[in-house]
Amino acid sequence: MRNNFVRNSLCVLLGLLATSLALAAGADLGTTVKQETNWVAIAMFAVFVTITLFITKWAANKTKTAADFYTAGGGITGFQNGLAIAGDYMSAASFLGISGLVFANGFDGLIFSIGWLVGWPVITFLMAERLRNLGKFTFADVASYRFAQTPTRVFAACGTLVVVAFYMIAQMVGAGQLIKVLFGLEYHYAVMIVGVLMMCYVLFGGMTATTWVQIIKAIMLLCGATFMALAVLWQFHFNPELLFAKAVEIHSKHDAIMGPGALIKDPISAISVGMTLMFGTAGLPHILMRFFTVPSAKEARKSVGWATTWIGYFYILTFIIGFGAIVLLTQDPASYYVGGELAKGLKGGGNMAAVHLANAVGGNVFLGFISAVAFATILAVVSGLTLSGASAVSHDLYATVFMKGKADSAHELRVSKITTICLGIVAVYLGIAFEKQNVAYMVMLAFAIACSANFPVLFMSVLWKDCTTKGAVTGGIVGLISSAGLTIASASVWEAVMGNPKGSAWFPYSSPGLFSMSAAFLTIYLVSKMDNSKQAQLERSLYPAQRVRSETGLGSSSASGH
Repeated sequence: MRNNFVRNSLCVLLGLLATSLALAAGADLGTTVKQETNWVAIAMFAVFVTITLFITKWAANKTKTAADFYTAGGGITGFQNGLAIAGDYMSAASFLGISGLVFANGFDGLIFSIGWLVGWPVITFLMAERLRNLGKFTFADVASYRFAQTPTRVFAACGTLVVVAFYMIAQMVGAGQLIKVLFGLEYHYAVMIVGVLMMCYVLFGGMTATTWVQIIKAIMLLCGATFMALAVLWQFHFNPELLFAKAVEIHSKHDAIMGPGALIKDPISAISVGMTLMFGTAGLPHILMRFFTVPSAKEARKSVGWATTWIGYFYILTFIIGFGAIVLLTQDPASYYVGGELAKGLKGGGNMAAVHLANAVGGNVFLGFISAVAFATILAVVSGLTLSGASAVSHDLYATVFMKGKADSAHELRVSKITTICLGIVAVYLGIAFEKQNVAYMVMLAFAIACSANFPVLFMSVLWKDCTTKGAVTGGIVGLISSAGLTIASASVWEAVMGNPKGSAWFPYSSPGLFSMSAAFLTIYLVSKMDNSKQAQLERSLYPAQRVRSETGLGSSSASGH
């Protein structure tokens, strides 16, 4: 009976993964104009790459075991891990996307940064300590702690790979388009450079190298954004009120930019988007994996504290950058707008607001620095995604499901490195194949799946004593399918991406999170309650021991080195 359940679950999940990737094609983004080669930007990026490759060589000498590869041996401090999480989290979408949204819509552009930021208290109070105490390498270790290993890990690995796939495509295409605009390189060269460097970092340095790449990138991004914000405020005598007043005066929407409602008009969509961003954060595998890199639960809590501090500070800066772009770029349309006309939009699109502002406040040198930071941002995020995908295959599927926990560290490490190479090749191929496709919705879909599939299973398996394997896996599958299906059926994909007639989308809201996450939780509850098998009774009896370990850390793994 259990074998049929496992087999059916695996077929459904693999079928969904294949279907989701097939449906990822969308509308043409339009032609991204290749700019003149920016040698300053290329030189600064070359310096960054050189430094990080030396770090990778240093990290390679420390990466001997699977624990070193997956979690840096658990030897990263809370402060370092907090910076690395911030580096992982402050993606190009955060830096360029949010400042672009603020530039276009004013105050309402902050809905995404607020949604992402308020997800951290959920991780702080519910997840961080328990993750570190119960897990070893991946979040599947936590979800399957008292459950049947095979079905739980198969689901967790597939959920991880689906999220990684959509996030990866968006990052790779973003890298190609950004570098085509910023550096003057051809698109496919940029994608291949990202793929090769990412494989080098992960293949040779593992989590240690990935962590330090993320730390360096976070410092660069925070320093660059701080300089931009201070340069903007300096022109208004460090009085934000003067900046906002000037932005209201010259923006085409005037007073409307200081109030909500421009981006998401109906309250259900607002709630659903907020839930997707908030709880999706607590279900992103490459973020959850970072809590296994610290030596103790105390350091895990410190990680969240520092990450929240840096990320919150960064989002305040993006708000100032967005309003600064409204004022400084609009006043000089000849330099920053297509054909010198405001109606034609910014050169390179709305997401280039922060990049053009860098040129406005710091000239070509600072533009080169921000260009290099934007590329480094994508590189760091892709490295983290690759590592989480590789660990899902090697640790959850190979070592635990196929080898029944009997694989030695060397074999597991070899499988992980082979998977890294495969993921790198696939990422480059998809990045080139999707060059002109609309990938903006893929990031939202990654968050929707994370909040609808990964988070409910993780939450209920750790905090509800009556949760069972059948309930968790069935609920997770329902969340996975419903979040992908409803996203595809929404206007942002069905009409804008797939080209169907306006008004034909049958799902009327901007995000499926409210509905798909609720369906997942309800399914987990009902199926677990109806499950009275001997396996279910055993799993319920194991909850007290799990609770003691999750809250005290007794018996949890310790740092292996450093």
